[in-house]
Amino acid sequence: MPRSWTVDLALRYAPPARAVVDTVSALTGLPEVRTVVASAVQQRRCTIDQIARELRERHSAENVLLRAVLAEVADGTESAAEGDLRDLMGRSDLPVPFYNPTLFLDGKFLARPDAWWPEAAVAVEVDSREFHLLPEDWEQTMRRHRRMSAAGLSVLHLSPRQLRTEPRQVLADIAAALRAGRPTTRVTMGQPTG
Repeated sequence: MPRSWTVDLALRYAPPARAVVDTVSALTGLPEVRTVVASAVQQRRCTIDQIARELRERHSAENVLLRAVLAEVADGTESAAEGDLRDLMGRSDLPVPFYNPTLFLDGKFLARPDAWWPEAAVAVEVDSREFHLLPEDWEQTMRRHRRMSAAGLSVLHLSPRQLRTEPRQVLADIAAALRAGRPTTRVTMGQPTG
């Protein structure tokens, strides 16, 4: 057992990474596991490395879903909604995008969209109200979207709910944007930082 702490002699708790591993061991769906991991990391309760270390130390073979989510994170997925986008794209016949690439405009940082098709200058952003509760978070997202649009990118804004409830329409919209899109030489792609 890991070291635990006691508060006021009544409440015992374990480190957050341990809590994540314990929680997801009882879950049966990939979306739920993604949500627990993404929430813990995005709220800075623990890091992906801490979760992976906890999983390695426990040698738990039955944590297949957690291992899959950690592999997605290593490949650049940063949220449960991005995982849902990858799943949707994987089931489609559309070209595979770059996920979370770093884009530069004339050599200067532009943005890191959730998905990017350079051959059509199309970016997809999955924006959740949950992560834009503070006005400054929402304004930062709007600035990023404005910069991408001003640079000539076609930016499609999706909600996590739309990915789940309107998958055909989402794919149709992406397909239409890809058909209408044109590459731009001013925007280049650097290495993903995922």
